[in-house]
Amino acid sequence: MTIVVDSIKDLPRLVGTSLGSSDWLDVDQRRIDTFAEATDDHQWIHVDVDRAKDGPFGGTIAHGYLTLSLLVPLWSSLLEVRDVATKVNYGLDKVRFPAPLPAGSRVRASATVAELRDLPNGVQLTIDAVVEREGGGKPVCVARPVFRYYA
Repeated sequence: MTIVVDSIKDLPRLVGTSLGSSDWLDVDQRRIDTFAEATDDHQWIHVDVDRAKDGPFGGTIAHGYLTLSLLVPLWSSLLEVRDVATKVNYGLDKVRFPAPLPAGSRVRASATVAELRDLPNGVQLTIDAVVEREGGGKPVCVARPVFRYYA
């Protein structure tokens, strides 16, 4: 369920609030291969299905940076801020990949608004985000993304 706020003036009330979980997103081999092409990262644990069967994870796994990049669509389904001129992915304070993400998995994100800072003509949100794999015991990504919203 997407939380909708009408303006950046409404964001301070969300500090410390869990925004819930996003919908599930499929991470299939095609997505992994496409990411490998885009980033020129063709390490066999990601793209060689036959060799990866005998590898440390029993099959191919998503790139860590692919997993991280999925935070954008997953985050977008958690919070909608209306009446803003632009939104900017400002960066990350911390990222970890506690568990691999096998091809064919589904992921979702949960997030809490950790901090809010006023900016000239906007605000900066820092989020505590966790990406989990369906049926997995540990998160596949734990990150602290920073987003800026400008009026």
